Amino acid sequence: MLEPALAVPKPAAFESSKQIRFHHCDPAGIVFYPQYFVLFNETVEDWFNQGLGMDFASLHSEHRLGVPLAHVECEFLAPSTIGDLLKFRLSVARMGRSSITLAIAGMVGEEPRIRATLVLVLASLETRRAVALPADLRAKIQLFVV
Repeated sequence: MLEPALAVPKPAAFESSKQIRFHHCDPAGIVFYPQYFVLFNETVEDWFNQGLGMDFASLHSEHRLGVPLAHVECEFLAPSTIGDLLKFRLSVARMGRSSITLAIAGMVGEEPRIRATLVLVLASLETRRAVALPADLRAKIQLFVV
């Protein structure tokens, strides 16, 4: 009798925590909305470095590839303030030939503060055109597809 195949466990969504600092905030003491986009980019860099095991800096400097933002949708659910520890949870909603759609949720504890969908495109820094995701990178990204 054949034994059932063992399921390969998928990792939980990638998580990265960011301390909200004075420079993130507006005069009212809450995160100034453009700063969220900086925090999203930091989270993507953390995901490449820690979640995918791919050095984000060498992706650019050695491989001459980048992942520019092609589209973004964002919902601001509640304000975050200086001193908050904002936990970002990143998962892959879709993977195309050269693009990935990321779902990012930001929360303090389990209280939602922000939710965003980012579409990133793998692009040559030389030609500034989209390139296909390499098989090894696709395999790593696939682990985070929900």
